[in-house]
Amino acid sequence: MKILNESEFKEAINGDLVLVDFFADWCMPCKMIAPILEQVAAASDEYGIYKLNVDDNGPIAMKYNVRSIPTLIIFKNGKEVDRKLGFMSKPQLEGWLAKNK
Repeated sequence: MKILNESEFKEAINGDLVLVDFFADWCMPCKMIAPILEQVAAASDEYGIYKLNVDDNGPIAMKYNVRSIPTLIIFKNGKEVDRKLGFMSKPQLEGWLAKNK
């Protein structure tokens, strides 16, 4: 799972189905969901799954009104279609992704 910088973010969200995990290294719930995201990314190629460090990319976090982390945002062709805040279990994450196909 790739950690994006600002220029890569703009390109990445223009995919058909993209999930971006807005995180920070110091955030415990972010650390808890990271292996779940890795498992989901490895098991399916339906979604591009990426991470964006809010400490390194504050302007992007502000643009998307990310005020709590982890924030997971699904993009379709560059437009936000759904978001979830906080930790999710693997079944919850998979169900949410399936709902947004």
